[in-house]
Amino acid sequence: MKFTSYKNRLTIEDKTLSYIDIGTGPVLLLGHSYLWDAQMWAPQIEALSQQYRCIVPDLWGHGDSDPLPDNCRSLQHIADHMLKLMDQLDIQEFSIIGLSVGGMWGAELALKVPKRVKSLAMLGCFVGFEPEVARAKYYTMLDAIKEAQAVPEALVEQIAPLFFAHNTEANNPEIFNGFKESLRQVKPEQIDTICRLGKIIFGRRDTLEEIESLNAPCLIMTGVEDTVRPVLEGYLMHDAIKGSEFIHIPQAGHISTLEQAEFVNQHLCAFLSQHN
Repeated sequence: MKFTSYKNRLTIEDKTLSYIDIGTGPVLLLGHSYLWDAQMWAPQIEALSQQYRCIVPDLWGHGDSDPLPDNCRSLQHIADHMLKLMDQLDIQEFSIIGLSVGGMWGAELALKVPKRVKSLAMLGCFVGFEPEVARAKYYTMLDAIKEAQAVPEALVEQIAPLFFAHNTEANNPEIFNGFKESLRQVKPEQIDTICRLGKIIFGRRDTLEEIESLNAPCLIMTGVEDTVRPVLEGYLMHDAIKGSEFIHIPQAGHISTLEQAEFVNQHLCAFLSQHN
């Protein structure tokens, strides 16, 4: 399901942020993965918007949003931008559901305004430092993309499998091949943002100790076949956040929202019904 008729735009830092606003009820702010857009949440929006108001922004340089603002240099700055979105919509209290970088800036936002964030769900996410070997590999990829001013075909073939379970290409070729095509379609004007944002994500600060102070109810979900954010990282966050709930997502890689939509929806609905 496409949600283009529910798309809105808001100017922040002289740039335009695109976001979906659909449903009524308690507010959910959903943050998508790097190299995806708000449509990554389509199965969840369809289910959750029956009971909740879903605000789903396109990250800078992704979907219909403008490039990254010039002075944006950290996930904390992105959290600031999302808070401005909530303020402009006159939303005081909200829950955050974030996958990957969506969970990273979501955690920063929950730490920034703890009295406004009712609950936090992080899927395929890690708020500690990026492991050094992985960071070096991703930085090399970003440098190659910047030099080519596109995502070279060799990198399309290398990047796509990182986001999925082992058998997704065979079991769900539409999702797998659709993502590969989206990488091929990255426009030259998006490259600077993708590279800058990648360096922000993979060079992020470590918030594992700080997040111990998080008071909001927290759900952590990790795909058992997620190679980008493996289960061990989910356990580390679960250990750091007192009272958090940790769920393994079967037969899922990084983009569990599409690979195991029904399972993810079931557990998100159960978590949210307890804390909203």
